[in-house]
Amino acid sequence: MPSPATLAKAGIASLFAAVVLVTPSVIDHEGWRTKTYADPVGIPTVGAGVTGKGVVPGRTYSQQEAEDMTARALLEHAIAIRPCLPEDLPQETRAAFVSFAYNIGSTKFCASTLARKAKAGDLRGACDELTRWVYAGGRKLPGLVKRRADERALCLRGL
Repeated sequence: MPSPATLAKAGIASLFAAVVLVTPSVIDHEGWRTKTYADPVGIPTVGAGVTGKGVVPGRTYSQQEAEDMTARALLEHAIAIRPCLPEDLPQETRAAFVSFAYNIGSTKFCASTLARKAKAGDLRGACDELTRWVYAGGRKLPGLVKRRADERALCLRGL
């Protein structure tokens, strides 16, 4: 978990609100499992799409462990992308960007045209960029098409 100083600097209330707003959608799109599984490109995953440190292939986690890991991962993504976005984003727009970053990773998010457009104040253009990110492993995935449409709708609802 990020340090209290990092959380304070990140405007924690706004980030928590975005995470709370987007969590049901992330669970809907990612699914929910307490036993580790391979995602569509083979990455070990648990909970609502949690990957990375702490995810042990073949392990079954308790419901509470999976919930804690998911909440922590969403908050970490919200914090990581904050410097790549304008400070005063509408809550729905921030939530959509958190969902997107959670799916593609914070580094890719911050390097994207979407982030550049958002930082420049073109929020509508940034929301429209979401629909371009529908491929994984070189394949267009119907689940990503639906997810990006939902993220775009949430993103635009904030404008």
